[in-house]
Parts: sequence; structure tokens; C-alpha cells
Amino acid sequence: MEKKLKQQPGNCLKVVLFGPESTGKTTLSKQLAEHYNTQWVPEYMREYLQKKWDQTKKTCTYDDLLPIAIGQMKLENQLTLKANKLLFSDTNLLELKVYSEVYYQESVPEILNKFSLENHYDLYLLTYIDVPWIPDDLRDKPKEREKMFLRFKESLEKYKLPYVVIKGDKISRLKKAITSVDQLIKQQSEHNR
Repeated sequence: MEKKLKQQPGNCLKVVLFGPESTGKTTLSKQLAEHYNTQWVPEYMREYLQKKWDQTKKTCTYDDLLPIAIGQMKLENQLTLKANKLLFSDTNLLELKVYSEVYYQESVPEILNKFSLENHYDLYLLTYIDVPWIPDDLRDKPKEREKMFLRFKESLEKYKLPYVVIKGDKISRLKKAITSVDQLIKQQSEHNR
């Protein structure tokens, strides 16, 4: 199990899109991967839970968390090998940990908790709630967007992780994200000299 949740090393900087549902993470992940001519890691949880919903009309349970985490890391580890100096992830295990805390009264599977904090990302792009809510089969907290945003922000601050808040329209968000990633690349380049 531990091997399945461990992040594989790679020769790329890892940037994760992080934040509440329906805040533009997928859109921005795709845009950034295209801009930097590299890979992006889709959110495995959406695929897994949509399939479950389509088959059973049931939503996420606590027992789904580890299969989701394993699927997410499998995707990330595969795409790390294909990435061109940068890898953008639509989510990560820390996001799954935050959701577990919110939905399951602060309870998180021990192994998920461990790897959500051990796996490393060079930058978190925290997406703000200033884009329209788009309902679907899985999204369920349209009236709690601010509370959820603060919960994600608090987790980044609690663990002292590097982050930038991304807000505004699509163009502003992309510009801010590119500026932040370019700064990360520059810092890494100077560090490696």
C-alpha cells in the first residue's frame, strides 16, 4: 500500500492546483500544461466517483478514499516520467485529506494522512471562489464555497507550503499562474547554479 501512495522522484518541478470544487482547477491545469508544453495530471477522484454515481447513484464514502488516493498517485507517477521539466496536477493527496476532514468529522485514513504530507510539490496554486459555480452530479457545497476555500488555505498555512492565490477571470488567472510558475523556474535555476 505504501508503495502505491508514494510519489516517485522525477526530473521536473511539480505544481498542484488546489482548492474547492468548481474553482477552475482543471481548466487552469490544461492551460498551463499547454503553455509549458508538458503534462497535466487529471483528478482521478472525479473519474472514479462519476463512474460510481452512474452505476449506483451513490456518492463518495470513507471507503472510497484509499482507492481514489491510489488512482491519483498512479496517474501522477506515470505522467511524471513523461513531463517536460514541469508537471501540473489537478489535485493531490492533501486535497483529498482536506475533503476527508470536512466530510468525515476530521477523520483521515492514517496512510493517506502520512503521504499527503510526505509527497512534495514545489508550488500550490490555490484557486479562489470568484468563478461561477457549475453544478454536476458530484458537486454538493455551493453555499459553502467561502468556508471551503478558507479550509484549503488554512491547510497550506498549517503545513507551511508554498502557495499563490489565483483569482479573477480566465485570462487574469492564467497570467498570474504563469508569472508564479516562471518565478519558481527562475528560483530553481538560481538554486542549481
